[in-house]
Amino acid sequence: MPMTTLTPAELRLTIAPDSLGFADTSALLHHDLPWIGQERAESAALFGLAMEQADYNLFVLGEVGSGRSSLLREAMQAAAARRPTPPDLCYLHNFDAPERPQALRLPAGQGRVLRQAMARMIRTLLAAIPQQLGGPDFKVESERLVQSYKQEESRAFTTLDAFAEARAFSMRREADNILFTLRSPDGHALSEDDMLALPRDQRNEIEQKEQELLAEINRYFERTRPLEQAMHEALATLRRRTVDPLLERECGGILPEIDGESEAGRTLAAYLAQVRSDILDHLDLFKSPEADDEAATETLDTVLSRYRVNLIVDNDGLCGAPVIVEDNPLYRSLFGSIEYQGENDVLVTDFSRIRAGSLLRAHGGFLLLHLRDLLADGLVWEKLRRFLRNGQVRIEEPGTAHAPIAAVSLAPEPVAVDVKIVLIGSRDLYYELQEDDPEFARRFRVKVDFADRFDATDATRRASAVFVARTCAKLGLPHFSAAAVACLLEQSHREAEDRTRQSALFGRTAALVVESAALCRQRHDGPVAPADVEAALAARSWRHDYPEQLMREAVADGEVLISLDGGQVGQVNGLSVVDLGDHRFGHPVRVSARTHAGEEGLVNIEREVALSGPIHDKGVFILQHYLAALFARNTPLALSASLVLEQEYSGIEGDSASCAELYGLLSSLAGVPVWQGIAVTGALNQHGEVLPVGGINEKIEGFFRLCAAAGLNGSQGVLIPHRNRRHLMLDHAVVDAVRRGLFHIHAVERVTEGLELLTGMPAGRANKNGMYPAGSLLHLAQRTLLTFRRACDAVEHRPDFGRSPRRDKAGAGFDQPI
Repeated sequence: MPMTTLTPAELRLTIAPDSLGFADTSALLHHDLPWIGQERAESAALFGLAMEQADYNLFVLGEVGSGRSSLLREAMQAAAARRPTPPDLCYLHNFDAPERPQALRLPAGQGRVLRQAMARMIRTLLAAIPQQLGGPDFKVESERLVQSYKQEESRAFTTLDAFAEARAFSMRREADNILFTLRSPDGHALSEDDMLALPRDQRNEIEQKEQELLAEINRYFERTRPLEQAMHEALATLRRRTVDPLLERECGGILPEIDGESEAGRTLAAYLAQVRSDILDHLDLFKSPEADDEAATETLDTVLSRYRVNLIVDNDGLCGAPVIVEDNPLYRSLFGSIEYQGENDVLVTDFSRIRAGSLLRAHGGFLLLHLRDLLADGLVWEKLRRFLRNGQVRIEEPGTAHAPIAAVSLAPEPVAVDVKIVLIGSRDLYYELQEDDPEFARRFRVKVDFADRFDATDATRRASAVFVARTCAKLGLPHFSAAAVACLLEQSHREAEDRTRQSALFGRTAALVVESAALCRQRHDGPVAPADVEAALAARSWRHDYPEQLMREAVADGEVLISLDGGQVGQVNGLSVVDLGDHRFGHPVRVSARTHAGEEGLVNIEREVALSGPIHDKGVFILQHYLAALFARNTPLALSASLVLEQEYSGIEGDSASCAELYGLLSSLAGVPVWQGIAVTGALNQHGEVLPVGGINEKIEGFFRLCAAAGLNGSQGVLIPHRNRRHLMLDHAVVDAVRRGLFHIHAVERVTEGLELLTGMPAGRANKNGMYPAGSLLHLAQRTLLTFRRACDAVEHRPDFGRSPRRDKAGAGFDQPI
């Protein structure tokens, strides 16, 4: 089809406010808000969230602002409401192995009940045990046991004392020791000197008696120590018998609300039995301590701390399953931690310092994570891979092994966790994961792929208006008129670069809603008007377009050479797009070509100096082969040509300049100037078809602004691919200039269709012999190429007596000059 000049109606989609069916968005608040344009993602998400089998975790793909996080959070909350509430998780002291605290899951809310009951029991026992042990019955019985022991011990000592008296020794008791002294016949105690003054035979007799007494003392202790031990055991039995009913009552009061036949009930019953036994073993500590007896108080506190309950996951009051969003997945926050404190240059801890992470808190429900956050820490990544493999969370502190001081080790019992993980990441990361870590990837069998754009219908536009209404209500903003919503929808089409599709990045729409509402409040009361939306867009551009302004100034000051009028041979204005992330704009780039006879072919100067990317290089190679197809039927190309995008120093990528590069080459070959008021964009295939390019609106607007700044003369415009027409959502200023005949947008389907516009000459069509008609641009180019061919042939056959014979490639013989 021939080149077409587009009308103003073809340059922009205009949405009639009346077609939306409401006056302002306040009328839409009662409408439900669907997943707009995300039917595939919604279906996948609902399927994955409902699957209860292992490895059906969700991997969510999509661009930032597509609603992937907020929509998944809402879907998780809806799915969680239909699930049962998971149990609480407690850690208890392990009496058999204190370094391995015991995990206990209890029905939701029972963890708090158990913790409070154990605390209440401790307070009761602190008051009741001393009271019972100080009661009259206990005192009478204990005194009877002590008196019985004392009587037996007194009789034994009387016998011992008589034995010593018969041998002239006197005895006395001091604490647990027995002291004896030798007496003289007159009853006085003998000193050591007195002993040495005695005759030898008398001293020997005294020593023999002393040995007999010592033996008798040993027999005394052998008789009395079992009596003392029996007394202590009897007293301990008495204390246990006195306190045990109290313990039975207190511990028994904790169990009724727990199903005794369940695993939790059996575990708790066994634990309480150990608590009861441990208290009975330490009854001697349950006495009113002296005010200054800090050691006894500290010992009692240590014993009592064993009976506390460390409730690390409390689901009391939770309806349904938990939904956890972990925005900071550090090792401790994700997997849990153990707190330590320094005591006497040693890090100490116990079961009460165990803390739960997000995985434990999400048991029975859902956990949302971002893949990029996980990949930032290799330790977290490896630990998560291990969890997905075995389904257990083991709380540990990996850094304690490298601590500068010794640490008390603690290995809490691992806990099985059933959680569905929702992992959010980009498409690039998803496919890298599929390739690099297939074991991890197979744990995420549900792919939730959020679209970047979707087909626009009356239903999607209505739903988009509901989204605006919900945003206004949520943030307390003035509502939008139907005309203002129409402006938002048109901007959505521009962001999608398609008049038939809307952008799915509603985060950008929400930001524009907020900015438009702020300007509305500054100007007037009432709903937001189209002027507010247009002002917000203009203000956003003004905040971000300083780099674009600098480039326009460089062209205006003559630092960047761009001609907007007249004709130049081998020179075309191409169009490029600069994407800064927060702002994207187009600007022209001069494409120049030089040709002469030779055999070097086409040289892409950007490629030679490593300033072009692979896609741009591909476009130049396609151009080269298309050029050969145009003319090589008659004669092989004898061409040396160079292409360059002038004053581009930061590199270039993309193939959208290949049409402009071809026009520059043909202009140079034909010696025909190209009109500089027309800028060109479009990619080229090997058959001469012009392919669509990205950033078409920014490219056109960038060139238009330069022309408008220099003064529009009615002959300026842009040549674009015919297949880009549906992508046009141009600024109102461009549309208005086209309407007034000051600027033009031309569309071509084949590359040769634009030659007449750019040069004022017909392109020409080859006959069956491959020759182009006289008066056509391709005929002039073909004639130049034939001239180059003859020149190259003449050089090739010209004698060269000044050169030495050349050895042939095989190295045998010489090529002789002619």
